[in-house]
Amino acid sequence: MSYSQDLCTVGRSGAFQGQVFGLSTGRTVTDENCERLKLSKYLYDMGMKVASVALLCQDVRVHKAMTMAGTPCPYQGKIGAEASLAWQQNPQDRPDYKEAKAKFFKECVGSPNTSGIKKSRRTCAEEFNKGS
Repeated sequence: MSYSQDLCTVGRSGAFQGQVFGLSTGRTVTDENCERLKLSKYLYDMGMKVASVALLCQDVRVHKAMTMAGTPCPYQGKIGAEASLAWQQNPQDRPDYKEAKAKFFKECVGSPNTSGIKKSRRTCAEEFNKGS
């Protein structure tokens, strides 16, 4: 067993003791965000800066923050404006895909198209899937 303070696991345990019988159990729980941060730091330290950022961008909060800052997350080796365009063309790969889709549908359904006719869910789905 390691007693280092630099671990991404937390122990959980519980016990019950009666007059005759006792029972105890325990397990460890891995903190995936902690692992992501450590892996990202190691990649950065090895000079793999884009890979480090890409790993952090798997977190929805980081992905949103990068987008709002005008520095889109890398997408399959593309960075900057190329990555931004690639994310628009492939919305299903976003870590916040379900949330982004729901927000787009909420704003799209019932809004008028270029002819003034209200858009249907199907029209909005087509727009969302082609990256409009």
